[in-house]
Amino acid sequence: MNFYTRKWVKPEDLNAHGTLFGGSLLRWIDEEAAIYSIIQLGTNRCVTKYMSEINFVSSASQGDIIELGIKATNFGRTSLTLACEVRNKITRKSILTIEKIVFVSVDEHGTPVPHGKTEITYTDERLRED
Repeated sequence: MNFYTRKWVKPEDLNAHGTLFGGSLLRWIDEEAAIYSIIQLGTNRCVTKYMSEINFVSSASQGDIIELGIKATNFGRTSLTLACEVRNKITRKSILTIEKIVFVSVDEHGTPVPHGKTEITYTDERLRED
């Protein structure tokens, strides 16, 4: 699992209990997963198709720094499947896991199209491809 993105939990990210609001965290995950998919598939025409069970293991508080980990687990003909873990940057304690997030490559009409990718690229190499 590669942990590239870090977020600082600020007052506007909290719920009524003073801990990280799950909706804020899911928004960050969807954005990070989309960016990861865009880089892996070499196109910004991809959409979130599916998220499996979301397992909130623990929480985060104001001032905590969390990090989002994303890993490609499968390349389909038109899809890319990812796994996600969010953890506390300092303690490394897991906050959330999602076993399966599926993104689909689409054309300008939203119809799934083959992306032609079969393996993980670990840097932004795909952004530099011709």
